[in-house]
Amino acid sequence: MALVEIIPGLATSSETTAAMQGFAARLGKTAILAGDAPAFIVNRVLCPMLNEAIFALGDGVGSVVDIDTGLKLGANHPMGPLTLADFVGLDTLLSIMKVMQDGTGDPKYRPAPLLVKYVEAGWYGRKSGRGFYDYTGAEPVPTR
Repeated sequence: MALVEIIPGLATSSETTAAMQGFAARLGKTAILAGDAPAFIVNRVLCPMLNEAIFALGDGVGSVVDIDTGLKLGANHPMGPLTLADFVGLDTLLSIMKVMQDGTGDPKYRPAPLLVKYVEAGWYGRKSGRGFYDYTGAEPVPTR
């Protein structure tokens, strides 16, 4: 990843923040500053999108392939949200959604029921060999 999120705490000095920005630059990374809030910036925006794709799948709005293709082509994303959720790990995504819901108290971060079912079944995505796709063969195959 080319990005580093730097989260200065309440007592973090501007010198420490600048030092971390310099360190990230020396690593060849782009640094952004984020407030100390649940999920910071990237996960605060990304994870609800992934969760909504799972809601859409569970509601029958589209198939795994159609949802992934729609976001790849319609939003110019390098991979579809369900593929990305499998890559991140469905257990990880579920944990992030719970942290966001608990941390904000906002029901919009409620994990999709299908996400909860997959995690309960041990379907964590790529790392377990099965999620929205089955990864046991030469090519991933949708599981729904």
